[in-house]
Amino acid sequence: MKSNKAGRIVLEVVMILLSLVFLYPLFLAVINSLKSFQEVMTDVIALPKKLAFENYSYVWKYIDYPRLFLNNTIVTVLGLAGIILISSIAAYKLARTKSRISSIVYFLCIMPMLIPFQSIMLTVLQLAKDINLSDSTWGLGILYWGFGAPLAIFIYHGFVKGIPKEIDESATIDGASGFRLFFTVIFPLLKSVTTTIIIIDVMWIWNDFLLPLLMVNGSPSTKTLTLAAYTFVGQYTSDWQYAMTAMVMAVLPSIIVFMFLQKHIVKGVVAGAVKG
Repeated sequence: MKSNKAGRIVLEVVMILLSLVFLYPLFLAVINSLKSFQEVMTDVIALPKKLAFENYSYVWKYIDYPRLFLNNTIVTVLGLAGIILISSIAAYKLARTKSRISSIVYFLCIMPMLIPFQSIMLTVLQLAKDINLSDSTWGLGILYWGFGAPLAIFIYHGFVKGIPKEIDESATIDGASGFRLFFTVIFPLLKSVTTTIIIIDVMWIWNDFLLPLLMVNGSPSTKTLTLAAYTFVGQYTSDWQYAMTAMVMAVLPSIIVFMFLQKHIVKGVVAGAVKG
């Protein structure tokens, strides 16, 4: 018993140290967002001599934070809604259909996870222009459906396989079928895994940089918060204190969402692993 307790204490200490290592870059970003330009250039690691809260008010006005926050919200909510709707229905249908064609379609659905975005980004950019999805926050949200669906289908599929088919049969006998069966009976059972997907995709879409840079960087009215931080970094001069401030203001909402929903991550992953 003593050895188990000692091992647990050592494990906790190691986990705490690892968490501090991962949190250190965020800590540096926060303290540098409260410095003047001279202090940032003098010593990045040192604590600020005087807290420059005016950095936040300046960045708030300069980037028009409420407008960009609205852009981020539209993109994230639209992308998330499409990913959950498409992926849950597709995973349910593929899991309930036992055939070779279903297995092939499932493989084709999750295969894009293995393809690096950088290898197809030019093609995606051209396609988005051809179908008028570029330079639009709504178009950017729709594009996330395709990039987020493969992982979501993979997670949903493993969970749905563990739901007894007798539930479907009972609901069918009671008169529910098709979409009514799915949304009234099956989808509520996917609550835990849906929460996990929401957390993963909110952190990804809200903080994404490359896809918005390609799709909505042409107009100030369509930019996202992560792109706003990039505007303070120039070829010859960079306002690092403002860049750090903008970055903190950009990631803070997603961190808050994560803190409120983090307990559901392990629950959803464990549930999917057991049922899968």
